[in-house]
Amino acid sequence: MNIQVVYGTISGHSRKIAKAIADALNAGCEDIKNNPMLTGVDLLFVIGGVYGSKYNEKIVAYMENINANQVKKVALIRSAVSQTAIQKENPLVELLQKKQIEVEKEEYTCRGSFLFMGCGHPNKAEIEKAVQFAKRVAASKMIGPKIQQAFTEYLK
Repeated sequence: MNIQVVYGTISGHSRKIAKAIADALNAGCEDIKNNPMLTGVDLLFVIGGVYGSKYNEKIVAYMENINANQVKKVALIRSAVSQTAIQKENPLVELLQKKQIEVEKEEYTCRGSFLFMGCGHPNKAEIEKAVQFAKRVAASKMIGPKIQQAFTEYLK
């Protein structure tokens, strides 16, 4: 399975999260500012910050150029100072669904920081939670949703 990670960052937090996920999944990792070309990607993790309750505009612009022939499924991970200011309606989800790209139902939000707010975030534990989320999503893509659901029920 071809798993890739792309990120857009202003403060460097998304890069830390993206590299940790890519290392854990043995996946490629690219900054969107380099306009990475994606082909045959089964699962793409898109990591970026939320600023003023909106996604990094560069991520949205990059994703506008992705199509279903390049990427089958996308999982979104974001970092934000305010966990409550994040839009309930995610414009990236709508954009990708219009392109007939499957979007992971669950998104992961990692606490971030900006200037003096949220200093020290994301910390190691928060980055590790993002990695665990990514592993769970990747495993579900590999083993299929029905088997994953049965496995989850078994673990309860």
